[in-house]
Amino acid sequence: MKKKILNDSLLKAARGEQTGRVPVWYMRQAGRSQPEYRKLKEKYSLFDITHQPELCAYVTRLPVEHYDVDAAILYKDIMTPLPALGVEVEILKGAGPVIHNPVSSLKDVEKLGELHPEEDVPYVLETIRLLTEEQLAVPLIGFSGAPFTLASYMIEGGPSKDYRKTKAFMYTEPKAWFALMEKLADMIIVYVKAQIKAGASAIQIFDSWVGALNAADYRYYMKPVMERIFTALRTENAPFILFGVGAGHLALEWNSLPIDVVGLDWRLPIQKARALGVTKAIQGNLDPAVLLSPWEVIQEKAAAILDEGMAQPGYIFNLGHGVTPDVRPETLKRLTTFIHEYSERKQQSYGVMSRVKNK
Repeated sequence: MKKKILNDSLLKAARGEQTGRVPVWYMRQAGRSQPEYRKLKEKYSLFDITHQPELCAYVTRLPVEHYDVDAAILYKDIMTPLPALGVEVEILKGAGPVIHNPVSSLKDVEKLGELHPEEDVPYVLETIRLLTEEQLAVPLIGFSGAPFTLASYMIEGGPSKDYRKTKAFMYTEPKAWFALMEKLADMIIVYVKAQIKAGASAIQIFDSWVGALNAADYRYYMKPVMERIFTALRTENAPFILFGVGAGHLALEWNSLPIDVVGLDWRLPIQKARALGVTKAIQGNLDPAVLLSPWEVIQEKAAAILDEGMAQPGYIFNLGHGVTPDVRPETLKRLTTFIHEYSERKQQSYGVMSRVKNK
């Protein structure tokens, strides 16, 4: 049985509801800069940690205990489900994911298998159950990579700066491209449903690198499969967040998808996104580099973002990308406290002003 969530502010904000204070969590809050995690990494690899549910649950819940954030995000990698499809992936220190059998043809796509979560990634589901049945009183965010981002690794063979192989494959092998999109969509739907069934309360889809596409190409090559994924998932009782880096030009495309929250990086101000016509809840979007600045700078920039985000209900504070390893944990703790206190004061003042106005 799922443990009762005592703090559901993130779920309310994701659905566009008013909250007493702005909920906050940080991408890559689990691990990275935490000393406890660094100590674990001296002994265990990411693979080792994610395959041990007790250990993975510990890493996942640490930020909630240390920073008082309003949600936990499952500690794992977007590559986690790909081996089940026959993708030979290795996470190399300092290099990231490396694919030893990259996709280069329709034949390669047709060889890909299917994901059966209970058989292929039981450790992920057991970690979720541990967290949501025994350990957390805040929502657990599950996640998956999106088709373009996963495909970029599978085609490039690893990280890329320009995604030229991926886009060349997309343009020159459209049949293979769309077949790959369907394979990945099938996997994502099954994977996400299994996470929700195990206890995840919200889902973030990371389309980290889709900003490499212009809006016209996104509409033709990506949007149909994204609509298919989210339409299939709408029957699940969980809000969905979509996030990418350098994808501000796609904000309106995302707004028209059947999702709940548009995640922004630091390049597109919240106020501008609203002015463009983004009507869904918004998550974001402090530049992670700001966290290395003096506290006065962090506070000033966070307050400005909060003011923009709180202009209407449906706002979740986050960074515009992930926490970097050189961020001090005490900075995140102090920032979380500031976000809660500042937004609570603002909400109270809005309430007073509204009551006066209505008299």
